[in-house]
Amino acid sequence: MVAWVRMRSPVLAIAVALRMAREDAVRCLRCLLYAINLLFWLMSICVLGVAAWLRDYLNTVLTLAAHTRLEEAAVLTYSPAVHPVIIAVCCFLIIVAMVGYCGTLKCNLLLLSWYFGSLLVIFCVELASGVWTYDEPSVQRSDMISLKSRMPNYGLQRYQWLTHTWNTFQTEFKCCGVIYFTDWLEMTEMEWPPDSCCSNQYPGCARHAHYRDLSDLHQEGCGPKIYSFIRGTKQLQVLRFLGVSIGVAQILAMTLTLTLLWALYYDRTDPGPLTITHPPQGEAPKSGNTRPAEAWSNTATTSNGHGHTQFEMETLS
Repeated sequence: MVAWVRMRSPVLAIAVALRMAREDAVRCLRCLLYAINLLFWLMSICVLGVAAWLRDYLNTVLTLAAHTRLEEAAVLTYSPAVHPVIIAVCCFLIIVAMVGYCGTLKCNLLLLSWYFGSLLVIFCVELASGVWTYDEPSVQRSDMISLKSRMPNYGLQRYQWLTHTWNTFQTEFKCCGVIYFTDWLEMTEMEWPPDSCCSNQYPGCARHAHYRDLSDLHQEGCGPKIYSFIRGTKQLQVLRFLGVSIGVAQILAMTLTLTLLWALYYDRTDPGPLTITHPPQGEAPKSGNTRPAEAWSNTATTSNGHGHTQFEMETLS
């Protein structure tokens, strides 16, 4: 007598559970990569914006501190932040993040592989650029006196660019002269400071303040302002923090991308769970002993009407 017994397979149940867990893990990895790529866009745009702001002020400082030790110190301090390589890397990182987003959305192995390789190259370039351009500037407060050598050319026809730079710096940083506003009277033939030294600017305000009320002039010199700028500003600290954050995010993104690549590749090459099939009905058993059928097949898993995965075992008697 032949009796067919249907029973649930513990092995197949475990396989299905593992597959569901792998799908949940892939879904979680994709969500994390979406968030990291969004961070890449935001941080890269912030770096470009702050670097552009710093570059504008750096050009002003370099113009005033030309041919002095302050110029060299300013270049050493801000070259890692406004270096063309860093700007190009941030622009490229925005494109790479877009590719990573598309690869994650479509689960495309080729795009994800290119995304991982690009992140690795960008990380190596950033690390090498940071190590190569890092140097501690050696500048002292006494070096500020050298700025006075740029004052005699103020107001001359062929030095209009220098005049404009002095006026811009004194207006934006609310300072006058190098140490004190009297530096203009000492280093030039002017009888009063420029109008850009006034706290409330209007034509002839410096002359009026010089003869009537000196409190209308900025009392602090521009030398300490330039010295503080060279030693580092809050914007420079923000750039350094963003640089470190981008590096950490790149390491995390590369780790998640490798994990996602492995999960997608394993999912595509997984042959699926094994099933047990019964022999043909006309085939007689080789002995009278009861034993399970020995035919194994790598076919798809059979299911009953309720969707529960089962396999068939033949009992021969």
